[in-house]
Amino acid sequence: MYKTYSLEVGGRTLSVDIGRVGKQAGGCAFMHYGDTTLLCTATASASPRDGIDFFPLSVEYSEKFYAVGKIPGGFNKREGRPSENAVLTSRVIDRPMRPLFPKDMRNDVTLECMVMSVDPQCRPELVAMIGASLATTISDIPFYGPAAATQIGLVDGEMIVNPSQEQWDNGDLRLTVASTAEKVIMIEAGANEVPEADMIRYIYEADAINKKVIEWTNQIAAECGKPKREYVSCAIPEELFAAIKEVVPQEEMEEAVFTDDKQTREGNVAKVTEKLKEAFADKEEWLSILDEAVYQYQKKTVRKMILKDHKRPDGRALNQIRPLAAEVDIIPRVHGSAMFTRGQTQICDVVTLAPLSEAQRVEGLDPNVTEKRYVHHYNFPSYSVGETRVSRGPGRREIGHGALAERALKPVLPSIEEFPYAIRAVSETFESNGSTSMASTCASCMALMAAGVPLKKQVAGISCGLVTGDTDDDFVLLTDIQGLEDFFGDMDFKVTGTHDGITAIQMDIKIHGLTRAIVEGAIAQCKEAREFIMNGVMSEAIAEPRKSVNQYAPKIDFLQIDPEKIGDVVGQRGKTINEIIKRTGVQIDIEDDGSVSICGNDAKGMEDAKRMIQIITTDFEEGQILDGVVVSIKEFGAFVEFAPGKEGMVHISKIANRRIEHVEDVLTLGDKVTVVCLGKDRMGRLSFSIKDAAKQKKGRK
Repeated sequence: MYKTYSLEVGGRTLSVDIGRVGKQAGGCAFMHYGDTTLLCTATASASPRDGIDFFPLSVEYSEKFYAVGKIPGGFNKREGRPSENAVLTSRVIDRPMRPLFPKDMRNDVTLECMVMSVDPQCRPELVAMIGASLATTISDIPFYGPAAATQIGLVDGEMIVNPSQEQWDNGDLRLTVASTAEKVIMIEAGANEVPEADMIRYIYEADAINKKVIEWTNQIAAECGKPKREYVSCAIPEELFAAIKEVVPQEEMEEAVFTDDKQTREGNVAKVTEKLKEAFADKEEWLSILDEAVYQYQKKTVRKMILKDHKRPDGRALNQIRPLAAEVDIIPRVHGSAMFTRGQTQICDVVTLAPLSEAQRVEGLDPNVTEKRYVHHYNFPSYSVGETRVSRGPGRREIGHGALAERALKPVLPSIEEFPYAIRAVSETFESNGSTSMASTCASCMALMAAGVPLKKQVAGISCGLVTGDTDDDFVLLTDIQGLEDFFGDMDFKVTGTHDGITAIQMDIKIHGLTRAIVEGAIAQCKEAREFIMNGVMSEAIAEPRKSVNQYAPKIDFLQIDPEKIGDVVGQRGKTINEIIKRTGVQIDIEDDGSVSICGNDAKGMEDAKRMIQIITTDFEEGQILDGVVVSIKEFGAFVEFAPGKEGMVHISKIANRRIEHVEDVLTLGDKVTVVCLGKDRMGRLSFSIKDAAKQKKGRK
């Protein structure tokens, strides 16, 4: 027997079957929201993993194409590597869940959310977040939850709770908020310049709904939950901390870590570690965990100095931004480039423009998204942090950072009608010491403007950090956190936007939630900081988009043809259009409505291609003068090609002003000639003349 529990959320029924499937998992929730169905499981290993100093949590969000009645494309008709959406969803689930597990637990925990059916009215990503928490809550895994998530959309100014996929894709707000019973624990947003005050209101509308879902989850756990297991704590022994402080007093550690240069600090800490290793040479059980103990000692030192003395490691004020620098056009021959530097964080962004046919194809569960016209990619090489490791391609972090910057700039991009290009921005991390994703947003904005992309407004981003004390009102907010403050702090609150509103938010925390005062304070500090950045170095480097695209960027021209003539332009098996492309060196794309885009770097080639298409799609009229090439000679006349697939015949009597016996006496293959259309002959065929064209041109002079 199994039990089903239901709750009305956002005008639809959310339900879960407990004990129906997945009985060998630690916890299993068979989730339903409308017709959207997911299997969510939580399982932990029996013993801790040896040799690690972190909590090994894995979150997998898997999209099954059968969920939308599709077979995967390609030769291998099986789901392959996770889509970008699956990776981003896994990250969104991970962020609110990870802080709710014991920090000193080292057992492997895997949360799996499998999408089995998709109702376009009920987004599966939302169901996965609720299901992951529910499965963990009813399992035997130690967990300080539950958590719940709500999504808020904005359509025509109206707030929508848990919007449909179409409302989510086309609305002005895509906000996801996760909460515990007491506090907000995760915020993710993309927005079309939503004002800060409105964003805060929407966040807490979602938080209120989360409280109801959490109450429902607790009721289920009370009836069906398993007793929580005991686990082996991997916390650093207090006696080791006491011994460390005797060898390295607090003042010495403060002196080691409080510097604005990352390499200097790391060198100082390395010396401290060596000193401790020598002191504890006969304590083998301590040496194996000494590195983690030193890390924890650094953390306590930094947090104490920030919270109690308001002293940051690099000496800045709490709301002070690190030194800024910005410049454009640092890479020759690319379509647009910019570099943004903030302290020891440095990003170079390069923009490439291409025809719309080169937009990224998307294969996923969202039927409304089949391609992306604008993509942002982020790279993080090991040298940027002074390390060496082989690059294995982008990981989840890189994909997430690229998506955040992409989401930040999407609201200010011009429409396809205004700027008919596919756009790719690539952020290369030259140096990293905190918040490279926000530096990527600033660098991307400048590179796009340098490339001649007519952005509606400037966009900048900044990150706000947090150090908390023992009570809710004991906290310090830090503008523009560097790496050390990120590692040792409690929050990384990233906000991007224009002068008029927010375009994206991503919030990571390590504690069990944030009070409203912290959320409001962080958003306010981020607004002040991003306006300072936009008004300062960004505007000094490039204040507005360039009026035209870079000389090395492709140019695009348009014309409209009769949709009935598309086949004439394409030709049999693409023969005609391929011949035009071959002759002119351009790229041609034709839409079903007859709109034709011609893309190329050579103005003459583009003009020639446009002329050929116009000739092919235009009916000849009497008196029309055309230029062409002799492509065939017969006894009775010559055939002249005006454009690929478009020919006309000139009778031998219409070639010259004198009588000729053979066409070859006057014309040879490849001759360029000017002809005039004489209209149709008695048999309804079009006739052309070379000699009359010469007369007509002479008469016009």
